[in-house]
Amino acid sequence: MASVREIQVTVDCADPARVARFWADMLGYVADEDSASDPHGSGPRLYFQQVPEGKVVKNRVHLDVRVGTGLVGEERLAVLEAEAARLVERGATRVRLLPADDENESCLVMQDIEGNEFCLD
Repeated sequence: MASVREIQVTVDCADPARVARFWADMLGYVADEDSASDPHGSGPRLYFQQVPEGKVVKNRVHLDVRVGTGLVGEERLAVLEAEAARLVERGATRVRLLPADDENESCLVMQDIEGNEFCLD
């Protein structure tokens, strides 16, 4: 059996170029007409596939954007909130804060410019 060397994450959307630019800006990737790629080649390529139907239900799979790794408490919340504010200025929507509990640190549920969920973690 061949081993997997790379993965690509594919997202259905209405306007691939617009969504690719949004995600490239968020992640420090490079956008082209329908994808966003890590300029260093270490992260997965994100491919945005145009589909005729709009999004109507919660994603079954979402991306966690790891901006608060290693941080806890108020320091973590401040980093998450700052990144959320930056992304809202670019068209994202802040959905809700999932507060820390006995097992997990806080994270922010967000939506991209077409309503696809992701978490700032």
